[in-house]
Amino acid sequence: MHIVLRYNSSELKERRPGYQAMKPRQRQQIPPAHYEALAEWRYALRQFARFSENAARAAGLTPQQHQALLAIKGFSESQRMTIRNLAERLQILHHSTVGLVNRLQRQGYVRRIADRTDRRQVRLTLTSRGEAVLEKLSAVHREQLRRIGPQLTDFLGRLRDDGAGAEGRVSEGG
Repeated sequence: MHIVLRYNSSELKERRPGYQAMKPRQRQQIPPAHYEALAEWRYALRQFARFSENAARAAGLTPQQHQALLAIKGFSESQRMTIRNLAERLQILHHSTVGLVNRLQRQGYVRRIADRTDRRQVRLTLTSRGEAVLEKLSAVHREQLRRIGPQLTDFLGRLRDDGAGAEGRVSEGG
């Protein structure tokens, strides 16, 4: 009973990830135009995510495999992409990341390289096959972002507005 009460205390709730982000700085009236812009923004993001998922599947990958290849390739050259780093980037559990990397390695997209100084550490890199499929996917994603970029920029601008004049603005796409 004591543990349950402590877990449910407001102090612990406030320490949970994301809790602070849900608390507005101060209570303020949100203009209808902001709700509209936020709804359009979420819709556009979901459309892009759906595009990305379909493109990954067409290339013979799962969406998560595509995200993993991109995370590995896009990780800073000065740092080492490890299972832990990849799990963080993908926001998945460590053991799920191990399974994902195992599948990518079996398919010939990823290579594990043992650290020379600490054999417990393993760096992840893309194989030439992984590089090739990622390059094709990145090209179609970049083109899609070029097409929808102006619309996304408009939505962000409307969300940044303090409400003054936001109601009268209408985007080309919506």
